Amino acid sequence: MKIRKATIEDVRVIQSLINQFAKKEMMLPRALNEIYENLRDFYVCAEGGKIVAVSALHILWEDLAEIKSVAVSSEFQGRGIGGKMIKKCLSEAKALGLKKVFALTYKPDLFTRLGFEVIDKNTLPQKIWGECLKCHKFPECDESAVVMEF
Repeated sequence: MKIRKATIEDVRVIQSLINQFAKKEMMLPRALNEIYENLRDFYVCAEGGKIVAVSALHILWEDLAEIKSVAVSSEFQGRGIGGKMIKKCLSEAKALGLKKVFALTYKPDLFTRLGFEVIDKNTLPQKIWGECLKCHKFPECDESAVVMEF
């Protein structure tokens, strides 16, 4: 298993993996152009040449980033890959000098096991809500907000 930065060749597989979970209303869908435009945010995990997981670290401000699009192929779940993908994003956030990382998630336990705290999402800055406007659940969001400060 190897975690690496995503490349142009990975974009369609990234979209497919994310949108499998989006169809189950477990995360927001991602359009191809959105993935291309934010490709530098993405990590992929490859096993035997096949991408089995994805995550992204999106910088919002000088002290704030979001971990998003954490998805692990169903046949590879339960092996700790999701946690490793989150840790990879956290490592990059620390290296960049960010002070705080958050996520909006339906799986807060995955994040709290890694040291995140559950918070009231209304305490997050307004600028994070741009993507939420695209969601059919907005403003009745049922995701949990988690945060880690360094």
